[in-house]
Amino acid sequence: MVGGRHHYRFRSCWGLIAGPDAVYAVLERIEEYPLWWPQVREVREIDGRRGSMRFRSVLPYELVVEAREARRDPAARVLEISMTGDLDGWARWTVLPAVVGTGSRAVFEQEVELRKPLLRRLGPGCRPFLILNHALMMRGGHRGLRSLLARGGGAKNAV
Repeated sequence: MVGGRHHYRFRSCWGLIAGPDAVYAVLERIEEYPLWWPQVREVREIDGRRGSMRFRSVLPYELVVEAREARRDPAARVLEISMTGDLDGWARWTVLPAVVGTGSRAVFEQEVELRKPLLRRLGPGCRPFLILNHALMMRGGHRGLRSLLARGGGAKNAV
């Protein structure tokens, strides 16, 4: 149910020192996310377009999803997946040049329905905690990506 109590919509914008192409190159290597994003605990390839992902932020629960590539557009620097499992929906990265100066902006958007039974049973009282948990996860990812890029990790296989 779109807009229901288990529906979440997120948007984050990360300012980064590296250029858009370097950032896109890192973000498209999803199998390497656990190396720089602490809350992405595991990524396993199922086939060339699908994989499973396991996340855990501050709260004591994990989310597991199967992700399927929906869009990979290097020219537009857009990556999008559809997800099923503990979350059903989609997530998208769009990498843009910085508004001012050099560098780039990585815009993350996500729209999902929470399916994990325990979290659904906890009801609307846990919603603010889930939103905070997501914000902390995104902060960890931003820090990890900034650190990787500062070390020159934008080059393929430099992670």
